[in-house]
Amino acid sequence: MPNFPRLSGMIAATFTPMKENGDINYNEINPYADLIAQSPIEGVFVNGTTGEFSSLTVNERKLILEAWIKAAAGRFKVICHVGSNCQRDSMELTAHAAASGAYGIGCIAPSFFKPATVDDLISFFAPIAAQAPNHPFYYYNMPSMTGVNLPVDKFLITGRKSIPNLAGTKFTHNNMMEMGACITLDNGSFEVLHGYDEILVSGIAMGAKAGVGSTYNYIPDVYDGIFKAMEENDVEKARELQLKSIKTVEVIIKYGGGVRGGKAIMNLIGINCGQCRAPLSPLSNKEYADLDADLETLGFVKK
Repeated sequence: MPNFPRLSGMIAATFTPMKENGDINYNEINPYADLIAQSPIEGVFVNGTTGEFSSLTVNERKLILEAWIKAAAGRFKVICHVGSNCQRDSMELTAHAAASGAYGIGCIAPSFFKPATVDDLISFFAPIAAQAPNHPFYYYNMPSMTGVNLPVDKFLITGRKSIPNLAGTKFTHNNMMEMGACITLDNGSFEVLHGYDEILVSGIAMGAKAGVGSTYNYIPDVYDGIFKAMEENDVEKARELQLKSIKTVEVIIKYGGGVRGGKAIMNLIGINCGQCRAPLSPLSNKEYADLDADLETLGFVKK
């Protein structure tokens, strides 16, 4: 297995800025990237769940990635999510990501026709990862969305026989027992990127060194504080900050979840991300006012 540099700290799962008519607002990626670069965030995860990947065309996903790589200008890492129910679309997106200068590749399991076994999942991913053999490849494990709940540790140890660039997993699941197994697998040879913002403390306690999250975009100082507190063994401080994260997550759930509610928060802090694409409904003016008030109650500071 290639010896790729390991990720650390925060990787922000980015929203996709959209215009009022639903077209992609590519120009807004520039100020968005500046916001990321001015924060403690180490990289971005583009075209993932937060970015509404399943509502985007293949060409849009390519152009979004290109815009992010250009806007990043080497200031932070850009990881591209290439997942699709169509294996050939994922292969095309992976080859494009490698040619465009992405740091790494992430891929979620197909969720319509689902792999029934670990071998099925490996067979689906192997030709995709092969399109970028010199880039780290991460299995984006999110069973709550895909319905694919295969043992990740077994996938990792078996998968690298067919996927030499398999670096690890984006583990968006609350099964901490399985996460721990993945972290310690083969003397820690795989990266496990923590994927649930509201339980980051638990992931770090299990040994995770990096996380991918949507709320990192607008409260990065909270999570940077968690990483630092855990590094200093100040569990009480980390717990205090995690509770702030939980309160924020409770608010975004009230407004439709991490994509719908989170995108609205981006608008409130000055990054014009617009509304979500259908089938996610747009926020009303009243919802925006109520969201703003709820955030103010939490002491949320808008940039």
